[in-house]
Amino acid sequence: MKFALLCTVVLGAMLAFSNNAKALTIGDAHELGFVNFGIPSGDADRLIYVNHLIGMALGTSDKADGQTYFRSNHSFGQLPQAVLAGHVNGTSTTINLGTGLYTYLFAKYDGPNYGSEVWYVGDLSGIITIPATAGGYGLSGWTLFGPGVPGVPDGGTTAMLLGAALSVLGVARRYIMS
Repeated sequence: MKFALLCTVVLGAMLAFSNNAKALTIGDAHELGFVNFGIPSGDADRLIYVNHLIGMALGTSDKADGQTYFRSNHSFGQLPQAVLAGHVNGTSTTINLGTGLYTYLFAKYDGPNYGSEVWYVGDLSGIITIPATAGGYGLSGWTLFGPGVPGVPDGGTTAMLLGAALSVLGVARRYIMS
């Protein structure tokens, strides 16, 4: 009985600390970089901008494709190229990432007046929020790009599997010890 209670407590703690919800901010630890201005801003253009940032060295700036790029100092390891297949567009500040389906989030703020923020979201899942404004200008729209990391369960799935395994061990132990 005590073992089952302990398993339940451990499972609850793991679920409580999983990273399924997150609020992204300008310049936070998930920032890949910034594109000034990010125009034109069609899907293919956004893909070019994100992939250019991926190829840049940490903490550098660059001019290419009629844009000025600023790569953050945040290292995310080996980054895969963004792809258009399966991309999603939207305009709200609340975004459902699902369970690791997407790797990058491109957010455009007020057309020609501010620019575009790019975040790495490959380690996030579930519902996230992004700022409604940046530099005093409103969100124009966003695009999620894949690929995600296939075959890696999110924190909730991992916790459920661990809890189930511990429960089975507890039941087996009870019958073996009796």
